[in-house]
Amino acid sequence: MLDPQGLYAWEPKGLAVVDMALAQESAGLVMLYHFDGYIDAGQTGDQIVEQLLDSLPHQVVARFDHDRLVDYRARRPPLTFQRDRWTEYEVPGIELRLVQDTTGAPFLLLSGPEPDVEWERFAAAVRQMVERLGVRLSVNFHGIPMGVPHTRPVGLTPHGNRSDLVPGHHSPFEEAQVPGSAEALLEYRLMQAGHDVLGVAAHVPHYIARSPYPDAALTVLEAITSATGLVLPTVAHSLRNDAHRTQTEIERQIREGDEEITALVQGLEHQYDAAAGAQTRGNMLAEPVDIPSADEIGRQFERFLAEREGEA
Repeated sequence: MLDPQGLYAWEPKGLAVVDMALAQESAGLVMLYHFDGYIDAGQTGDQIVEQLLDSLPHQVVARFDHDRLVDYRARRPPLTFQRDRWTEYEVPGIELRLVQDTTGAPFLLLSGPEPDVEWERFAAAVRQMVERLGVRLSVNFHGIPMGVPHTRPVGLTPHGNRSDLVPGHHSPFEEAQVPGSAEALLEYRLMQAGHDVLGVAAHVPHYIARSPYPDAALTVLEAITSATGLVLPTVAHSLRNDAHRTQTEIERQIREGDEEITALVQGLEHQYDAAAGAQTRGNMLAEPVDIPSADEIGRQFERFLAEREGEA
């Protein structure tokens, strides 16, 4: 493997600020990380990153070499054309930033497009950053599509070697083999190196997994603040308002939809309630419920959302 340090460059001013923060934070910093491009149902992780950067002061600490890590033909960066010339280019930056929460407490945020290549070298580079910057806990977050209704609380699957920081939630999986991601590999490599890592995956109703689902982002954010002690009321308030508007719009669409769509959601509600009741009684085997398949639900809501877009 080539030297991982060749993948990134420190921003001197930002690094100096981190070093000053470390002098006051003897316990070490928290690092949140999320990358665009892999499964993120409901745009859960994207919403959190966007809200953090929009509402909190931050500065760049390090930049990765996006020319080495991003396949431009797979995800073409947008350029703006005005009249007779190109006027703007949106650089696909992968950056580590120092952010301050509402109380002024510092934490790190690593975000940008998921690297397309050199995952092992990228993971080794992030490990160098974690060790150089005294990171005490790394936290990643995203949404996964699940057969759950939007009318029930958002479930979570915590993972990593510090899943105990999100009590009361248990993984619904015994074992699953899924396509890998840079985010997951980074969690795996950091754990192997003895670093503390927490992952938080929100369960997003699969029939709206392609649209922003603020309820999932809000639930994940609350889990993160509880686990880390970060104070982020402005971000939570914005997501809560977005969640209220989204739920109102979903309910409107369902009221105006056909009976088949209503039946699909009710079937998921019955399944969810049966499973919750079985767990309350200590029996993990819920009563069998006749509900539509995931494909049936997905097809109905994709058609519904397509009709909505056509009316816009």
